[in-house]
Amino acid sequence: MRSLYLLAEGQSEFVVIDSVLQPHLEQAGFHVRKSVLVTKPTVGGPAFRGGVSSWARIEAEIRRVLRDPTINIATTMIDYYGLPEDTPGMSGRHLGADPFSRIAAAEQAIEEVIGDPRFIAHLVLHELETWVLAAAGPLGDLVGNRRLTEQIRKIVNGHGGPEQVNDGRETAPSRRLLALHPAFNKVFEGPLAIADLGLAALRRQCPHADAWLRRIEALVEDTGPKL
Repeated sequence: MRSLYLLAEGQSEFVVIDSVLQPHLEQAGFHVRKSVLVTKPTVGGPAFRGGVSSWARIEAEIRRVLRDPTINIATTMIDYYGLPEDTPGMSGRHLGADPFSRIAAAEQAIEEVIGDPRFIAHLVLHELETWVLAAAGPLGDLVGNRRLTEQIRKIVNGHGGPEQVNDGRETAPSRRLLALHPAFNKVFEGPLAIADLGLAALRRQCPHADAWLRRIEALVEDTGPKL
């Protein structure tokens, strides 16, 4: 069984990994380990976890994970929106390319800097709340607001899919959700709605997420040391 390590940006991502991704990946044949990004290590006390503070911190965490020789594959679940500007591949992020091309270029640049064949860079396009937009129906059911479902679907359809809802400061998926549902609880309602939607339906709506999972799944029978 191959060992797969997922490094989550924050608690919401960690919950989605635990409840949605890990069961699928374990069924596919992986031994899954996971943790939340350490953003501020401390001496003599608990580390601060969650959120992205700097590319240097992200890089240090990735390299820490990869120091473990028992890990066959390591990957990330970090938002593209809000990623530090000094992150590899981010200098041209606002240029004219479509979002799928921009995020693919950033992921490739990150992999080149890390320089370890076991590492798969993955950035959520544009942020985890994108997946909540895909789960408009379950979210509306969860909070008892079918109008919210209709409003979210109108936004998603107007952009050609959840992953194409843009990442402007006031128009990112998280901002849109808060505008429509000010009481939105990212850590509780978001992961629950995604889990209720189900991974298969999520993958149909989010091609970037689907491509990431396909890339991992293709490695389950790859040669190399296993646990």
